[in-house]
Amino acid sequence: MQRNSKKRKMTLMKKKALMGYLFVMPFIIGFLTFFLYPFIRSFIFSINRLEVVAEGYRLIPIGLDNYYHALFVDPNFNRILVESVQQMLTSVPSIIIFSFFAANLLNQRFRGRSVARAIFFLPVIMTSGVIIAAERNDLLQNMIRMSASPETLDAGIGSLAQMGFGFRAILMQSGLPPQLVLYVIAAIDQIYDIIISSGVQILIFLAGLQTISPSLYEASNIEGATGWENFWKITFPMVSPLILVNILYSVIDNFTHPANQVMQMIRDIAFFRNEYGLSATLAWIYFLVIFVILTIVMWVISRNVFYQE
Repeated sequence: MQRNSKKRKMTLMKKKALMGYLFVMPFIIGFLTFFLYPFIRSFIFSINRLEVVAEGYRLIPIGLDNYYHALFVDPNFNRILVESVQQMLTSVPSIIIFSFFAANLLNQRFRGRSVARAIFFLPVIMTSGVIIAAERNDLLQNMIRMSASPETLDAGIGSLAQMGFGFRAILMQSGLPPQLVLYVIAAIDQIYDIIISSGVQILIFLAGLQTISPSLYEASNIEGATGWENFWKITFPMVSPLILVNILYSVIDNFTHPANQVMQMIRDIAFFRNEYGLSATLAWIYFLVIFVILTIVMWVISRNVFYQE
């Protein structure tokens, strides 16, 4: 009997391993087909100086000079890189909290639930390349902004400042830690960016919430558990793997957003200053920083993730 049970366990483990390999196989094939060659060429560019010639381009080996220049000579790269990491550390928690809260609301039964779900996913569509460019270059908005008088702008800024100070005073009097109050105020100031960055996370959380069996809540309610206890004992542990997925997705999305300062710097150096080797070097340093951050985040959070067997 024990031998049979061991054989069954081994067979089950092999099936799970095979399913895992099949699951990542499309990514491996896509990486080898489309990304491996540019990946290697970018590193070659980073240790060379690229000069455009009549026949195409010519590589002049310079070793690690580009890396030394980026880390120890360039006065802006280290500062922009640190600011980008700090901005990620402040925005990602807000995105995860908002998307989890919105997914819990959209998982409730109410009239117009499908319309509400579509509205929350609209920011993902609205932030596509063409639409966001049209929004930034909106002629009507630019005309209104240019035609506004300084007195009107000063009055508007003054009223917003008074509202901000009033809200800050209320939070300060609530007894919350000052750092938490400042974080909440900063999150409110960035509410537009948080909403447009939470569409995919909301869908992932919503899909995870719908997979939780109602029988778990029924059994918990029979035992006399409150809604708060159901949340921390059932809902939160069951969706904890998706929290890890959404955090990793949000970190990558934040670092690779077109508005990211490091991304803009890499693009400007390549296409405006024509220093392709230095641009590739900055991209490689940025890639290594992101890889280290993702490794740390995954190692810390995965230790507290609950996986249902």
